[in-house]
Amino acid sequence: MSARPRIAVVGSVNLDLVATAARLPLPGETVTEAVLGRYPGGKGANQALAAQRLGADVRLIGRTGNDAFADEALQLLVDGGVDLSGVARDDRLPTGVALILVGENGENQIVVAPGANRGLKPEHLAIGESDALICQLEVPMNTIAAAVSAFSGFVCLNAAPAAQVPEQILERCDLVVLNDTEAAMLGDAISASSGLVALTHGKDGAELLSNDECVARARPPGVVPVDTTAAGDTFTAALTLALVEGQDRQAALEFACRAGALATTIAGAQPSLPYRSALD
Repeated sequence: MSARPRIAVVGSVNLDLVATAARLPLPGETVTEAVLGRYPGGKGANQALAAQRLGADVRLIGRTGNDAFADEALQLLVDGGVDLSGVARDDRLPTGVALILVGENGENQIVVAPGANRGLKPEHLAIGESDALICQLEVPMNTIAAAVSAFSGFVCLNAAPAAQVPEQILERCDLVVLNDTEAAMLGDAISASSGLVALTHGKDGAELLSNDECVARARPPGVVPVDTTAAGDTFTAALTLALVEGQDRQAALEFACRAGALATTIAGAQPSLPYRSALD
């Protein structure tokens, strides 16, 4: 392994349109006086930039539209030094967009129009030599299956957004990260993973399971949340990086909880992603 772990991320690239209001609307309700922001996002892009800022050399494999939104969505990745040679532009589909509502307590509601993310096919994969691979569920499942089956290193799957995941994908994973909603969706299928399973519980922390037994528990530091949008992505990147670095399970989980908590203290997905110095 090089001095900095090499991590490949196969995943989505979006532009986030974020409306911050005093509270989230009830079904059928209109809430006014919101403030609109535009931020680079997408679970794949978020995890790639988070891992880069936390100390890895990262290559992102994804797809955007051939439009102005793509330039905006990729800007912080470019500035952060993420290798984007695996990101192609699609002439038929637009760049993915996430519509995000954020309440004053930092909680959110998200609707995603995936656009070009749905055009990422197995034949587009060019992972290269890496120590770890991170995938999520905002690109086609057959592309994820092809990526994890072809990769020989450490594989992390963030099983988000909640969806059914084929057993052959879970069997290949060294780490599966999911929250309570995603765990309920997978149910007993999660036992197909012979690796570690990280269950996140928001402000109540996280636990790390091996063969259905808890091997580590950690709670995040107390923070005042502003926007929780990328907290899970930051946690996933941090935990993967820490384990690949050789940190023990307890230390790795604590590191990931600190990173996820810090990501809630600044508005926007990628602007909030913490640097390693802030954690150390």
